[in-house]
Amino acid sequence: MLIPMLTAYEKEHVSERQPLPERYLGLSDAEMDQRLAAAKARLGRRAVILGHHYQRDEVIKFADYTGDSFKLARQVAAHPDAEFIVFCGVHFMAESADVLSADHQQVILPDLAAGCSMADMADPDQLELCWNDLEMMLGQSAGIVPVTYINSAASIKAFVGERGGVVCTSSNAAATLRWAWARGDRVLFLPDQHLGRNTAYKLGVPLERMVVWDPNEICGGLDADAPDAIANARIILWKGHCSVHTRFTVRQIDAMRARHPGIRVVVHPEVPWEVVQAADDSGSTEYILKVVTSSPAGSVWAVGTEIHLVERLARQVAPERTVYSLDQFGCLCSTMFRVSPNHLLWTLEGLVDGEVHNRIAVPADRKYWTKVALDRMLSIQ
Repeated sequence: MLIPMLTAYEKEHVSERQPLPERYLGLSDAEMDQRLAAAKARLGRRAVILGHHYQRDEVIKFADYTGDSFKLARQVAAHPDAEFIVFCGVHFMAESADVLSADHQQVILPDLAAGCSMADMADPDQLELCWNDLEMMLGQSAGIVPVTYINSAASIKAFVGERGGVVCTSSNAAATLRWAWARGDRVLFLPDQHLGRNTAYKLGVPLERMVVWDPNEICGGLDADAPDAIANARIILWKGHCSVHTRFTVRQIDAMRARHPGIRVVVHPEVPWEVVQAADDSGSTEYILKVVTSSPAGSVWAVGTEIHLVERLARQVAPERTVYSLDQFGCLCSTMFRVSPNHLLWTLEGLVDGEVHNRIAVPADRKYWTKVALDRMLSIQ
């Protein structure tokens, strides 16, 4: 399968990630596990390790909590006694954890190279320009509520929070859009156009009342009819996407149904709209886990999301249920994969020795409004 091959490759090339001291390279799996367990035990309640579902098994087995962005964000406030929050995820998640943590807590990302290509698709200067252009097109911006997916930088979250907006995750995207439309005529949704489109459509918004804003084009790349199109729009979608989830296609679903008659297909809402329409169901990673694990014995599923979650789920529900990845080649989040057990070991042993590596600290000038936006997110059910 794909993952063992990639893991073997990663072991050979771990030195090409964020540089590590030589003593953390070339370790056997057994030594790695023993030292990780020992360091975690010595730290005890001083450190909480959070692991996103897309992390590799060698890392996730040392996590105190596993979940999606929304679930893990809630865990930050649940451990006020911890000195350190070690976030096995990507940069924007660690930023959010820092904003939600107490002043005495430090948030650590084991590998600083663990970023997010989707988050990089929304730049603060581009957002400022977009907001000004929308004001020009509509005459005022009072009717627009900005909503940013949690997969965005703290600077984007701060911008949104200051303008009455909110952060959302795939778990609460529908509730968040309802919250936003109760406060304005239209929503500016960024950076993932697919999550915005799929969620709005599920709530009854037709495609003709959605427009896509391309931040790399003048006035979003909209034509001369843009003022009318935006005035009619219920949601303005930022032209961004997840490089993992856009790999899934209708053709894959058709092929899977041909090979396994009666199979049920569930996909993450970051996939393109037509893929959601061809699937049987869609939802966040937490939803996918729930719907598959609670399905009747004998159920057969094709799951369209990151391969680590899919393979872990397949093992968990076997042999009563069968789970396949919708993409036969596997859809791996390469940036999540950067958090290696080597980097986690370096992080934990550093804490044992009184050294903090890779602390993530959001600048004070943007922390307030970022927290406002995140607190709104946590308050929406």
